[in-house]
Amino acid sequence: MSTTEARVSSFLRHWEASTEAPAWLRDLKSRAVASVEAHGFPTTKNEDWHFTSPAPITEAAFDPMRASTTAPTAADLAAVAFVPDAWPTLVFVNGRHAPHLSRVRGLPDGVRVMSLASAWHEEPTLVERHLGRHARFEEQALAFTALNTAWMQDGAFVSVPANVTVAEPIHLLFVTDAQGAGGMAHPRNLLVVGTHARVTVVEQYVTTSDSGYLTNSVTEAAVGDGATLTHHKLQREGRQAFHVGHIEATLGRDSHYVSFAFSTGAALARSNIYTALAGEGCGATLNGLYMLGGSQVSDHQTRIEHAQPNCYSREHYKGVLDDASHGVFNGKVYVHAIAQKTDGKQTNNTLLLSPDARIDTKPQLEIFADDVKCTHGATVGQLDDRMAFYLKSRGIGAAAARQLLTYAFAADVIETIELEPLRVELERLALERFVA
Repeated sequence: MSTTEARVSSFLRHWEASTEAPAWLRDLKSRAVASVEAHGFPTTKNEDWHFTSPAPITEAAFDPMRASTTAPTAADLAAVAFVPDAWPTLVFVNGRHAPHLSRVRGLPDGVRVMSLASAWHEEPTLVERHLGRHARFEEQALAFTALNTAWMQDGAFVSVPANVTVAEPIHLLFVTDAQGAGGMAHPRNLLVVGTHARVTVVEQYVTTSDSGYLTNSVTEAAVGDGATLTHHKLQREGRQAFHVGHIEATLGRDSHYVSFAFSTGAALARSNIYTALAGEGCGATLNGLYMLGGSQVSDHQTRIEHAQPNCYSREHYKGVLDDASHGVFNGKVYVHAIAQKTDGKQTNNTLLLSPDARIDTKPQLEIFADDVKCTHGATVGQLDDRMAFYLKSRGIGAAAARQLLTYAFAADVIETIELEPLRVELERLALERFVA
């Protein structure tokens, strides 16, 4: 057995086809297993993984994460996560739905928020129509998405019917406790937004311990014609953890997908955000902030696929890197020949606070249409010595000046968040992060 085969075998050694799942789901899982076995895990020879080696994950031995026998309390969650009382919330502990910590109330008629394990039985037609239809996995670069598809057991299901606006954000909270040490969890989320509906979803990953484990999540989103999905993801896991997340959204005509990715946790974190602009006149707005220290590695890969005319995309990611951390940003905008009148803009800005920190940034445009307006760019820099000197000349100490200038850099992209409670919370986290 080759090294690659051994690694794949290690991740699949406990896998078996579920006899309780419907036939279509069993088939989907079996195809995912076959894909992992056929392609193996990516390496740095793969273009999409060129700057980030997944070896720390693929060479480790993870067993399926054990259920928690002493689930965290509400107070435990409040200590490590952002948990507004008014928001409908689904809580998952070690990859499993925790009904006693969840609260789903005050939702408009027809809105369904439940665990995916329940949705397989309660909403079988809708789940079958969308689950596994948006998140691709039949290639080596997406082996972790295939692994999630093979292993998925639970996650969140959110369905908003046509013409319904959900006033309060829907909160999906994924928690790993000490009993998750050495395990792997594969949360699978499905978001279905009907025609002309509007909803905000906040997806958050945290831990109550410092143990090492793997979170390998996938979120699929189907955004109907004229609908708006605002989707915020917060990754705040422990410094010993690994996190691989894949988000893939398909947009209908005149719809809008708004994404914000916030990443400060994990020893190695990988985040894919793929959007297919599949309906004429739709748009995607992807913003993000990653703040790293120590020897953390955080890799953000975005893909905006303009597949129809008259669509727009806006993308702005910022990174703040300290100590010996390593950031990666690879953003691709792909414009099909049919996608005339495309309007796309992409920017990546990185602030290096240490001579040992580094960033690999690769904004890309692939354009096959001739009537488009697309721009992309990247900047990498350090704190402005003149601005620091100005603050110090006004009586502000060197450490405080560094904190304020760094916070100002990060706050610029946080201010794009329209959800005020979340914006205030991320501003607080950003300011605390840079305290000397």
